Amino acid sequence: MTAPVRAGLRQEVLDANLAIPQVGLATLTWGNVSGVDREAGVFVIKPSGVPYERLTIDHLVTVRLADGTVADGDLRPSTDTETHRCLYLAFPSIGGVTHTHSTHAVAFAQARRDIPVLGTTHADTFNGPIPCTPDLTAEQCEKDYEYNTGRVIVDMLEEDDRKAVEVPGALVANHGPFTWGSTARKSLEHAIICEAVADIALHTLALSPAAPPPPHLLNRHYTRKHGPDAYYGNPGMPASPGT
Repeated sequence: MTAPVRAGLRQEVLDANLAIPQVGLATLTWGNVSGVDREAGVFVIKPSGVPYERLTIDHLVTVRLADGTVADGDLRPSTDTETHRCLYLAFPSIGGVTHTHSTHAVAFAQARRDIPVLGTTHADTFNGPIPCTPDLTAEQCEKDYEYNTGRVIVDMLEEDDRKAVEVPGALVANHGPFTWGSTARKSLEHAIICEAVADIALHTLALSPAAPPPPHLLNRHYTRKHGPDAYYGNPGMPASPGT
């Protein structure tokens, strides 16, 4: 019997997972998306190792927020489930989480470098660099590794929900990007943008290792889409990245 999650959540999570390979963010099964129902105290996530072309709504696994146990589903949840759970517990604003191994974002993670803000494409979504965590310690890898992967993100952001809203993503050192948003779909959108700005940043840094944009320009682009004075988009129309 399906766990009582809010209407549409399972379909939203399925659609977001199926979109990962379609937008070029994953090789093989290297990616997963989840969505949370806080009222029900659960989140829905992709099962471990199931190819996207075979994934159906019945494969999705429902996991309890409180303790990480499976509430519904016949398959094992993603191996990254505890990382998702850690982020949900730390940041109340998060409604969905996406993890991928997209090429350019992973390059920054493996170099242990933040993705710098070099222009308005980045500033439209992320109000600052996309930060890279410190290395996990041997002890963090030995026990509760996946949960500790979330903890290094949470600790880096000082468990500050405002920071998580303004910069909805992070790189885990030598691993890759985790992004989040108000919904599962929004977290996937942020993953797409994260990969795009990582690609652009690598090209920019190759041309000009020092390419600092004016801060007032970056601030203008972020605030025209976010906050009380935002004016991007049209009422009643679904917003998407762009101008």
